[in-house]
Amino acid sequence: MANSVANLIFIPTPGVGHIMSTIEIAKILVNRDQNLSITVLIIKPPSLNSSSAITSYIESLAKNIINRISFIELPQSEILPQTGDSKLSILFFKEFIKSHCKYVKNIVADLISGSGSGSGRVAGFVVDMFCTCMIDVANEFNVPTYVFFTSNATYLGFTLYIQTLHDVQKQDVIELSHSNTEIQVPGFVKPVPTKVFPAVTNTQDGLEFLLWDARRLRDVKAIMVNTYFELETHAFESLSADKTVPSVYPVGPILNLENSATDDDLITWLDSQPPSSVVFLCFGSMGSFDEVQVKEIARGLEQSGYCFVWSLRRPPSDQASTAKSPSDYEDPSVVLPEGFLERTAEQGKVIGWAPQVTLLGHQAVGGFMSHCGWNSLLESLWFGVPSATWPIYAEQQMNAFDMVVELGLAVEITLDYKQDLFSASADWNNTVIVTAEEIESGIRRLMEDNEIRTKVKEMSAKSRAAVTEGRFILHGYW
Repeated sequence: MANSVANLIFIPTPGVGHIMSTIEIAKILVNRDQNLSITVLIIKPPSLNSSSAITSYIESLAKNIINRISFIELPQSEILPQTGDSKLSILFFKEFIKSHCKYVKNIVADLISGSGSGSGRVAGFVVDMFCTCMIDVANEFNVPTYVFFTSNATYLGFTLYIQTLHDVQKQDVIELSHSNTEIQVPGFVKPVPTKVFPAVTNTQDGLEFLLWDARRLRDVKAIMVNTYFELETHAFESLSADKTVPSVYPVGPILNLENSATDDDLITWLDSQPPSSVVFLCFGSMGSFDEVQVKEIARGLEQSGYCFVWSLRRPPSDQASTAKSPSDYEDPSVVLPEGFLERTAEQGKVIGWAPQVTLLGHQAVGGFMSHCGWNSLLESLWFGVPSATWPIYAEQQMNAFDMVVELGLAVEITLDYKQDLFSASADWNNTVIVTAEEIESGIRRLMEDNEIRTKVKEMSAKSRAAVTEGRFILHGYW
């Protein structure tokens, strides 16, 4: 029968981490259900925020042939930043995503009529946590919407709780987020300090975006979270106890574990190091620091005496702007302490963009200084490599608190360091400097705390067990 194949419409947010994990869960679904096909609708990033990493990744999708998964690029939105804007506002981002609804509607109508490139009946939408406006399009076609939540269950619980605080309890969330206090948040066992609240709760625009998204999350049929029950047991029990929340399913860890091309000299150097002896520093696709902070990191590394691999990225040329992604230095010595590269030639390697999975999977790597992006933390747990937390933006401060205080699976360098991608206050001059002494101390704890290392190894085994055949509980849901 022509209509026996169910076609799901996947819509990820235009960010590398979001798109990658979306494609990985799509692969899992089609591999487990032969009567399922998936059409991934790709939103091109706005020109001001176009990242070379995102652009090249989107271009590579067209060349990828994956059985029963097809990719369609949506037209470039006419909602674009104003010329001269140095920064994308979070409300612009919301309107930018919403502006693609009409394109999605047209493509899905073509698929249903048989004139599109997909096949089979449209069974539902699976949208990213920031693409919930697409619920309205799915409703027009009378099909259900599911959310793929690319962060963790504790942050999902936090998002929904903030909406309850605002809408039901009439709490002034902005005032709360600026206070120096702790509150009990469902999903967390321990009180959460307001200093680790994400930056979106600090401004009216940011809060408006979070509230809008939380309200829409309650409208979907189910929420799939990129995590696993053994890692966030309390968070899932809390969510399941809340009858106002749709069904929530742990479907992770969803990871892309393909090794990337790596400098042969770097691998040769790592091969020569003892097991678990090297610290790996990597701060994500958007993570970078100014020269003052770079020098403190360098001094902390050198003083620690531990071998290291440091992915050092150059901030966008306009430091007040988040319009562009970081890039690699042609000559990193221009921002490093004088003589640093020469003094540490045997101790470590300073590189540009890092093939993170390849390095975390190398037996010589024994510690990971991370920005605490959720994909990165899942990767470190998968490989059993303890993390030292250095959050930068989005929900990373809460991820850091979760890993260090709630779960005891990481050591703290900082929990509340912030460079807000949207706020006008994201100014290098306003950012607190983490000192070389704090960094050195964090590295020593990272490499020498055997209790945390043992716990991370145990969680690594649970991580791998979570993806064994039969654990994917959404099988047959559509």
